[in-house]
Amino acid sequence: MASKKLLEMLNDAIAREIQVSIQYMWQHVQWSGVKGFAVQEELKKIAITEMKHAETIAERLVYLGGTPTTKPTEIFVGKTLKEMIQRNIKDEENAISLYKEIIAQARTENDVTTAVLFEGILKDEEEHHDTFTTLMEEI
Repeated sequence: MASKKLLEMLNDAIAREIQVSIQYMWQHVQWSGVKGFAVQEELKKIAITEMKHAETIAERLVYLGGTPTTKPTEIFVGKTLKEMIQRNIKDEENAISLYKEIIAQARTENDVTTAVLFEGILKDEEEHHDTFTTLMEEI
């Protein structure tokens, strides 16, 4: 069975995924203007991907004997497109760091399935980070 530490890390990941899925969706529905028009669909697409991550991680957590959190980490929508994207870059960087820690912890516990799961999610988060950093160059 998974350690308490790994279960807590998975719940941290779930809280983060819930947070950004709401955050990006609210940014998607609230932003307008020419620059926002180009960004809106990307925000919506990423928000949906993040919610799917939350579901996948929650399923793994339940399998490992844990109970998924329903509380997101702090949601930050932002007032300007620049403010939104800056925060999104930071949130993706935090996810990348956390998911690398989860992969390492899972490997030390010989939990190959969790490690492989998070390697796939990590790839998505790196793509999201790349999208937001690219958008930041255009703002």
